[in-house]
Amino acid sequence: MASFPPRVNEKLIARSRTVGELLAPTSPFDKKCGRENWTVAFAPDGSYFAWSQGHRIVKLVPWSQCLNNFLLHGTKNVANSISTRLPRQNSDSGQKNKPCEHIIDCGDIVWSLAFGSSVPEKQSRCVNIEWHRFKFGQDQLLLATGLNNGRIKIWDVYTGKLLLNLMDHTEVVRDLTFAPDGSLILVSASRDKTLRVWDLKDDGNMMKVLRGHQNWVYGCAFSPDSSILCSVGASKAVFLWDMDKYSMIRKLEGHHNDVVACEFSPDGALLATASYDTRVYVWDPYIGVILMDFGMVRFWRIDEEYPVQVAPLNNGLCCTFSTDGSVLAAGTQDGSVYFWATPRQVSSLQHLCRMAIRRVMPTSQVKNLPIPSKVVEFLCYQI
Repeated sequence: MASFPPRVNEKLIARSRTVGELLAPTSPFDKKCGRENWTVAFAPDGSYFAWSQGHRIVKLVPWSQCLNNFLLHGTKNVANSISTRLPRQNSDSGQKNKPCEHIIDCGDIVWSLAFGSSVPEKQSRCVNIEWHRFKFGQDQLLLATGLNNGRIKIWDVYTGKLLLNLMDHTEVVRDLTFAPDGSLILVSASRDKTLRVWDLKDDGNMMKVLRGHQNWVYGCAFSPDSSILCSVGASKAVFLWDMDKYSMIRKLEGHHNDVVACEFSPDGALLATASYDTRVYVWDPYIGVILMDFGMVRFWRIDEEYPVQVAPLNNGLCCTFSTDGSVLAAGTQDGSVYFWATPRQVSSLQHLCRMAIRRVMPTSQVKNLPIPSKVVEFLCYQI
């Protein structure tokens, strides 16, 4: 783990408040291998939380009811005991949209999860097919699971039923991401060194294979406007792709070991990548410049040189923020999940204005604005 700057005393950094824990059930005959929680995910509308509990099992839990249970019964819960307090879905009840818990057996070790929601006006990119097996409505919510055998299974979140089985990867599907625009375009990252683009509105048709990685692909993420995809992998690889042309934009260089995770900021102006070199780099994705350099597994503000809070965790494997950003969830080697409240700080009016501008302007356009150089530097996150 990277050290703090010399002027910061780590003991003085505040500890994050624990919100709750979902502890995986264990038995004396359970093997430790196979229990790993490789992935956790929140639904785009915040209605569900999902995690790979190990041994092929994915748990789907209504998030608001899960939070209420933490308040009523304390922070610690054994994962399977939640079912005694959360309603399960009856497929014949007609209550499709009522949040209910599901336990899904995916048939193989689950390495990746992603929620996708549909916007009906977003048509399939395949314009020559008039008939489709599935008609996705406004209230559709899907869960994609990437498996050890290279398959991707698509589930209906409300019913827990299997909808599609996508078979084309030849190795582990290490990460999945849906385009945020509601088109139900899904991108998968695999150890077979490829990224594959799937159109779920076209019954899961594979649209494109993105090649460029020379080794395992660990992760991928869309920009907020769905126009750019970042992919990361072994051999220090960070690639940016134009998702209209399905072509590579540039390769970002700076990490000293395998890069295992990536994420865009809400305004799309920043890209964060995490590596086994224990560093998190924050890039300007439009010009390929490193703007900030952080140590890992801490809460950071982009305008500070030291963490705001520290969340203690042993044997962590993955983490993600809730849809509203108020909670951080982290999965561990024993299949459990731990939740912390994120630091609550009010953004400055300057930063809110910057985000509003950067949502619609790339770096090149900002630099051409007839404004003072210091303002340009601020809008480009350089000060």
